[in-house]
Amino acid sequence: MVFTPHGRHLIAGAWVSGETTFASAPASGPVHRFSVGTPALVERACAAAEEAFWSYGYSTRESRAAFLEAIADEIEARAEAITEIGTQETGLPEARLQGERGRTVGQLRLFAVHIRKGDYLDRRHDPALPERQPLPRPDIRLLERPIGPVAVFGASNFPLAFSTAGGDTAAALAAGCPVVVKGHSAHPGTGEIVAEAVHAAITSLGLHPGVFSLIQGGDRHVGTALVTNPLIKAVGFTGSLAGGRALFDLCASRPEPIPFFGELGSVNPMFLLEHALAARADALGAGWAGSLTMGAGQFCTNPGIAVVLEGEHADRFTQSARAALERTGAQVMLTEGIARAYREGQARFEARNAVTPVLSTESEGRMARPNLYETTAEAYLQDHALGEEVFGPLGLVVRVRGPEEMAALARGFEGQLTATIHMEDADLAAAQALLPILERKAGRVLVNGFPTGVEVCDAMVHGGPYPASTNFGATSVGTLSIRRFLRPVSYQNFPQGLLPEDLR
Repeated sequence: MVFTPHGRHLIAGAWVSGETTFASAPASGPVHRFSVGTPALVERACAAAEEAFWSYGYSTRESRAAFLEAIADEIEARAEAITEIGTQETGLPEARLQGERGRTVGQLRLFAVHIRKGDYLDRRHDPALPERQPLPRPDIRLLERPIGPVAVFGASNFPLAFSTAGGDTAAALAAGCPVVVKGHSAHPGTGEIVAEAVHAAITSLGLHPGVFSLIQGGDRHVGTALVTNPLIKAVGFTGSLAGGRALFDLCASRPEPIPFFGELGSVNPMFLLEHALAARADALGAGWAGSLTMGAGQFCTNPGIAVVLEGEHADRFTQSARAALERTGAQVMLTEGIARAYREGQARFEARNAVTPVLSTESEGRMARPNLYETTAEAYLQDHALGEEVFGPLGLVVRVRGPEEMAALARGFEGQLTATIHMEDADLAAAQALLPILERKAGRVLVNGFPTGVEVCDAMVHGGPYPASTNFGATSVGTLSIRRFLRPVSYQNFPQGLLPEDLR
């Protein structure tokens, strides 16, 4: 299947052209032009989503499950074309795009299974106690209900799994919420073909066309208009701290504030305990380098900091990591802007006396080479900038003088998506002392692994205390993420015929 983008927006079932266009900036292949989004298009899409909610928000779980499965089928039917344009736009290898497509359709189907089971509804019932003294108790039932239209922002680093039909969209549609997507200008063609798949599923099942719209980017006012539209009831976002915080503030300042579920990234520290470092320093260094450079380091769970006990084993670990990084060639980054920010992040490290270069390389254009630096816990705690995420294959080794200093360093970290403990059985006591700190810092704590991969499942948490995310009680990956787009409603003294179907 050959796919040539037409460059239009999908607004409530109609492909709409804008007055102005922007050119794509692919890593390879042809340049295409796409219509620039406008606040007027946002208003149309949101109005259609609100209209669709009155049918879709009250549809059966089975019909929504069938819709999610139909989207997955339509994406798979376009598999080769999605891979082709995805690799052209992002520079990601085919295997990565194929794997990400598998994750995308997998999470759609996982949510179909999840809502069929019905556990997410959190159904509760307190029967009436008419004889209770001094006052009788009424009959009270509880059910989770969808909140209304949801805005989703496509992510630059995941053109499929976190974008048009990615996790936020899947969770919102599963909950019964129509979705308005703001496409990311880094991969507009990929967004368009996936939107075609969603549109095909809507058409085949006869759903209200306002259940899904895609508005391409190209203008920052589109995002502002979307999060401030009074019909939008929640926002899902994956991106930078600066961009996410700006949108979060807009959501909070609305006449009716709404939740902003922003996943903003982190440095994902790893703590290498004494016996693990002594037993596996070389293997841990090589493994860290592989995780650090996976996808050119463009994962929000990229483990950017390794905390080690100073000494000869720390030397072995650092040199092993350096050797593995030296063998890694330059990798293409997702956009020119991300590549430029990576070079600026490296320059920030190079300009600091608090760090020592272990491997310092030059990156040019859209290509990135790995870099490695080293510092002490004392220097790290005195320089807040060392804890800021550098999006790309850059690592920092922080040497500590003992378990007490390691614990102090852990307390000094801001909120993280992940934190990792590398340990042997003999490290159990040290790990037990460290764990309560890490639980307060991260949404996911790992033992003897690397956090770059995120499993889509019931028990996964992809979120954490600020600034890793704007809502520490939520996750953007896994079936628990559906709760972001639901709210509990109590039904008191309802006759059976009036109760929602899921409570009868």
